[in-house]
Amino acid sequence: MKNIAKYSLLVLSALTFLFQGAKAQTKVDSSLLNKEFVSLEEALKSPENVFRLNLSNQNLQVPDTIWSKFLNLEYLSLKNDHLKQIPNGIGNLKNLKVLDLSGNDFEALPSSFNNLINLQELYLNDEKFLQFEKSIPILSKLPNLKSLHLEGDGLQKLPKNFDMLTQIETLYLNNNKFKRVPKGINALKNLKYLDVHDNKVKLPTHDSQNASHGVKIRF
Repeated sequence: MKNIAKYSLLVLSALTFLFQGAKAQTKVDSSLLNKEFVSLEEALKSPENVFRLNLSNQNLQVPDTIWSKFLNLEYLSLKNDHLKQIPNGIGNLKNLKVLDLSGNDFEALPSSFNNLINLQELYLNDEKFLQFEKSIPILSKLPNLKSLHLEGDGLQKLPKNFDMLTQIETLYLNNNKFKRVPKGINALKNLKYLDVHDNKVKLPTHDSQNASHGVKIRF
């Protein structure tokens, strides 16, 4: 009986130690949630601890194999990096929630985008070459994409297939060339907020009732 009691005590002590260690690890991870890395070299020293990575204005050419290292990455900015192609490896960022690809030179989104199942917010501002109509089917397969930024893209109208983005709740069309609220907005049944300021939009009374089905519009 003494041996059994002694063994039970050892097991209990071991479990307590493991539990306390897990709690300590959780605290360390939480402290890193808001830390933003701006150097790829620094981030690669412990990529599993990187939750926010801002590589804006660095003109980096990052190999596809690099991205699979960032298992916990939630925020990524590649803004103004003059990318002619978006790396396919970005599709490995399964925990990514916010992605900023604004101000680049690419024409299409890679098919690997379909893997970004947790992506909630996407910035595609100041994209002069992006073929939006070809990108819509890819974006439509992102179940958690709720916020889409298409600001400063020189848009006069929305692509015909824009109604595929039924999951979108907030849409930013600031600083484009719209003269009225785009027709495709009607099909976005989950849309709650539309921002069209810095356009030449004139909204007649009858459109304000029919075009946005209760959507809050900012001019």
